Amino acid sequence: MVALHRPAGSNRSEAIAVAVANLLPLVGVVALGWNAAALVTLYWFELGIAALFAVVRGLFAGRPSDLDTGALVLGALASKPLSLPIPRTGVRIHLSSVLSLAVIAPILGAAWFVLGGVVLGFVGAGSLSGPALETVTLAVVVVLLSEAGTTAVDYFHRGGYREESAGTAVSGVLFRLATVLVGGIMTVTVVAEAIGVDGDATATEAADPVAFGVPVLVGAACVKLAFDLVGLYGDRLAAIDESSGGLLGWSREPPTRDRIENDLADADRRIRPTPVGRLFGDSHALAEHPGPWYLSVLALLVALLFALGRAWGIAAGLVALAAALPPAVVAVDSTIRYGPVEYRVADGGGVAGGPALVGYDRLCGTALWRIEPWDEEGLRVERDRLDERADTETVAIELRDREVRLPRLAEGDAERVLAVFDRRPDRRSDR
Repeated sequence: MVALHRPAGSNRSEAIAVAVANLLPLVGVVALGWNAAALVTLYWFELGIAALFAVVRGLFAGRPSDLDTGALVLGALASKPLSLPIPRTGVRIHLSSVLSLAVIAPILGAAWFVLGGVVLGFVGAGSLSGPALETVTLAVVVVLLSEAGTTAVDYFHRGGYREESAGTAVSGVLFRLATVLVGGIMTVTVVAEAIGVDGDATATEAADPVAFGVPVLVGAACVKLAFDLVGLYGDRLAAIDESSGGLLGWSREPPTRDRIENDLADADRRIRPTPVGRLFGDSHALAEHPGPWYLSVLALLVALLFALGRAWGIAAGLVALAAALPPAVVAVDSTIRYGPVEYRVADGGGVAGGPALVGYDRLCGTALWRIEPWDEEGLRVERDRLDERADTETVAIELRDREVRLPRLAEGDAERVLAVFDRRPDRRSDR
């Protein structure tokens, strides 16, 4: 695993942004007489700005997010190489990035609001004087412009987005969040100690810069600067982490989707899953993913409450929902995974690129995977009760790093797939 490449010149502009963000509080406290409340207010708004632009960078990240593609429904969506190109640019919005940010963005927003309510409320930020509020507002605008400029120049113009995923783009905000959290705790501790010494003192009086401004400034600013430097020189830390065997996890590289050069576009054998395979492709989904069962239990508990209130119609509807939910979730997941997929077969009989087997997503217009005979390390044909009823077979191909399943193929189609490989498959029956 290698450290991510930074575009030339990116460290310089990021260093300028870090310098601006860390010099503004010093100027405010030393020259403008800010108290701890003004300092923490600036840091809180800086965190919000950083989170906002991190979400923007994550949305336009050039690499897919490292999500669990085995999860029901969301995992099926994450496995799809769907992306929306931005006209006249090389930027794309990946579906996996949207799914990742749908979880991360609300968490960041909630953490930002809660942190602000606790820390700002305690240090009395609501009682900032007019001049202090004006200078803090001006500093916030400067930080906003600095962050916007860094994102526009380094991330988009110099192509930094090509080496990022939504997860890595947002991970830097966690350092900022820790910075404000630690600095806020230090501020709250100092202010609380001051109130403890003088019981009649208010939070605003306790945060006076004459008595407590210097320790609060030194503590918060130094911790914040340390985290900013970690974010600035993260690529060098990643190189150090790589040399130590990846102990700290800094050298983890975002995933990439390898381009499949030959997708067997000329293959005359194109196999599609049967209707049963499209709806119920994975027979073990409910056993491996109990989430739908939990939702069913929740629906039954709510139905019980309505039954106690003699609302029989609503209770019956909830019971029906509880019964239908697990198979419905599996059907939706299977439809997303296998519905638009076709399997292109080339057994070496005159088709360029054969012998090989390619899974092609007709909705996305791209090949999902390509397997050649020497890639497989195991070959199985499975039949469960549904296969016996539908007269189908499931082909499982074991690779070095994963297993590819072709669910519920017609028996003739399964034989065409098996003809690509040089061995006879193991046959299993689950009755």
